[in-house]
Amino acid sequence: PPRVRNKPVEAPEPTVVTRLIQKAGDDNPDLAAFLHVAATTGARRGELCGLRWDAVDLEGGTILISRSIVEGGDGKLVEKDTKTHSIRRIALDDTTVQVLVEHRERCRERARACGTDVGTAAYVFSRDVDSSRPMTPNDITHAFIVLRDGLGLHGVRLHDLRHFAATRLLAAGIPVRTVSGRLGHANAATTLGVYAHFLAESDREAANTLEEILRSSKAPFEGVENDHSGVHQSGVVE
Repeated sequence: PPRVRNKPVEAPEPTVVTRLIQKAGDDNPDLAAFLHVAATTGARRGELCGLRWDAVDLEGGTILISRSIVEGGDGKLVEKDTKTHSIRRIALDDTTVQVLVEHRERCRERARACGTDVGTAAYVFSRDVDSSRPMTPNDITHAFIVLRDGLGLHGVRLHDLRHFAATRLLAAGIPVRTVSGRLGHANAATTLGVYAHFLAESDREAANTLEEILRSSKAPFEGVENDHSGVHQSGVVE
């Protein structure tokens, strides 16, 4: 059968992502934390739902992605391997670390108010007071849709935060292999395939950048007379 062509990826602008996170912070801080981590790590929805606190190293600034939450046919949540059956450690920036620090304290305060606690193996994103059960992926998507529609951003999907992370990293010159590793793709070829259209646009920018560099620099032989008296037939200058 003919190969299905991937549609060009359309990632949201940084201002759009910021608006979503800020608005969520006003109404639902837990959702804001989820969206922030999604936008800065590029992790899949199910992977973040399956993230436990013992896989979060706030001092080292990393998270370990090893599991994913999916909804079975009977509606029950199932914890399984990641999509590519791989385990990856993702570095976090200082702001994301702070977001998770504040989120953990918020979860602990709720638990203490109810006479319980949040264990080290508890889920990072949960509706339970003790965070013993993971957030349902579809509930996250539903909350995002309500938030998005309230801002009039009807074309933005939750999965687009993953595209945002990927395209911004590639635009910043981060190697494709590094981006592929953060996203959890099977290999760099997958990343190139998904973001081929974006990379083509980036390649045009690269060409224009080199043009500007050459234009702004001196010609290498400026002021040198154009004669070959000092050059042997072999092309070596005396």
